[in-house]
Amino acid sequence: MKHLVTIGEALIDFIPQTKGVSLKDVETFKRVAGGAPANVAAAFSKLGGKSIMLSQVGNDAFGDYIIDSLNKANIETKHIKKNKNFDTSLAFVSLKEDGNRDFKFYRRTAADLNYNKNDIPENILENIGAIHFCSVDLVESPMKYAHIKLIEMAKKENLIISFDPNLRLPLWENHNDLKNTVNEFIKLSNIVKISDEELEFITGKNNIHDALPQLFNGSCDILIYTLGVNGAMIFNRNSYSSINGLKVNSIDTTGAGDSFIGSFLYSILSEDNLDLKNISLDNLTKYLEFSNIYAACTTTKLGGIDSMSSKDEIESFKKSLNLK
Repeated sequence: MKHLVTIGEALIDFIPQTKGVSLKDVETFKRVAGGAPANVAAAFSKLGGKSIMLSQVGNDAFGDYIIDSLNKANIETKHIKKNKNFDTSLAFVSLKEDGNRDFKFYRRTAADLNYNKNDIPENILENIGAIHFCSVDLVESPMKYAHIKLIEMAKKENLIISFDPNLRLPLWENHNDLKNTVNEFIKLSNIVKISDEELEFITGKNNIHDALPQLFNGSCDILIYTLGVNGAMIFNRNSYSSINGLKVNSIDTTGAGDSFIGSFLYSILSEDNLDLKNISLDNLTKYLEFSNIYAACTTTKLGGIDSMSSKDEIESFKKSLNLK
């Protein structure tokens, strides 16, 4: 089975101990390791694959905790740099009663944003099947150009390039810059995952079918469109299918989208289906159904990396919902 490389932010999420209150009213938090690319790598590894993370943390206690957490999730961390001149990124979160979130980020001296293209090992793509990234670290920074270099390397090796915009508007001073950047990187990607909450911002359309010509105007072969509790849809260039959502006791949606794409990439690489253009719609739908279950399970747990499940945990979860 080919391996996965993720690139981008690894950070500390401070999760509130009390739900249903605004961030200013949260008195106590629980520290958990997260960051979207790290969460994706954790889902992939906990299912039994091998994932490698490219990032940078501060030479501080938070950075040490992140690396320990990634190692515990079986993510290869030897290429994560530590830098004493910058700080590990932090995010403080408040949870609404339905498990949705508000964020406050501390990233003005972010170590991950100062990871640069020369930090990428030349042999990093040996035995790799796919790379994955998000938009948080695509702000104008050395890290943005590290992404571009890795994508160029992956294209030369004909690897799968996966992108989940995972929009975080408060991190961008100019929202048009975010929109333009996301659309630029969508064109470079083979698998794109977007949510119903992101569609109109990214494409200017509020109907997924109307947005398809724009989203497929580039390298995209597979589009995953998630609808939260209402399920998900999957598109290739010729057809699509949809699945219903699952009713679960959701306590925290942190990492749900990351777990969706991480488990989807695991399904593709575990079956060695690297030729995306020739994956049947039946197989794509099967992968989508698995990811829908995996993401639903994630929302029943707190945190990012810690909420990712093993195969055995997913089997137990399926049995609890009377699913086959």
